Amino acid sequence: MTQRSRLLAALVVFGFVAFLLWTTMASQRAECTVAVAYAGGRGEATASGASEADAVREAQTTACGPLARGMNESIACSNTPPLSRRCRPL
Repeated sequence: MTQRSRLLAALVVFGFVAFLLWTTMASQRAECTVAVAYAGGRGEATASGASEADAVREAQTTACGPLARGMNESIACSNTPPLSRRCRPL
């Protein structure tokens, strides 16, 4: 491979990665931090999403991860009202 073709290949790969990053981040419109209490524990997580509701749901799911054991507890924790939530537009 010549140096010119290596440079061209590197530019194409860089362009593709930049495009993927841009399209992923462009769909994120809100970022929320949620605190939950479940089964005697407390968790907090931050997530972003296309809407505030999506960001809250994802942050609560993430905060419940270490607190819940099994699918039933995960669902129960996700349905628990959060202790606090802070959101901001992106």
